[in-house]
Amino acid sequence: MPTYEYVCNKCGHEFEAFQSMKDEPLDTCPECHQRTVKRLIGGGAGLIFKGSGFYITDYKKPAGGGGEGKSGDSSSSKPESKPAKSETKPASPAKT
Repeated sequence: MPTYEYVCNKCGHEFEAFQSMKDEPLDTCPECHQRTVKRLIGGGAGLIFKGSGFYITDYKKPAGGGGEGKSGDSSSSKPESKPAKSETKPASPAKT
C-alpha cells in the first residue's frame, strides 16, 4: 500500500497517510478539522532491494556479451564501419 502526502489549504498542515490505492482521498485535516485537504503529487519511493543475494551475475548478459569486462575491450579490435559512398551519377537529360 502506498503512502500519500496531503496538505491542508486552511492551516498549512502537511501529513502522510498510508492508504490502499482503492481508498478515497482524505478531505479532513487532523489538526484544524476543516475539509480543505488536498492530496499532493509525490515523487514516489525508489526501488529498494533488501536482503542478500543481489549480484551482477544474477542478471541477463547483454546480447553478443562475452562478459569480458574492461580487460577484454572488444571495441578496439573491431574495424570502424563507415557508410559506403554512393557512386551514382545524376541522369543526363534525354535527347529528343
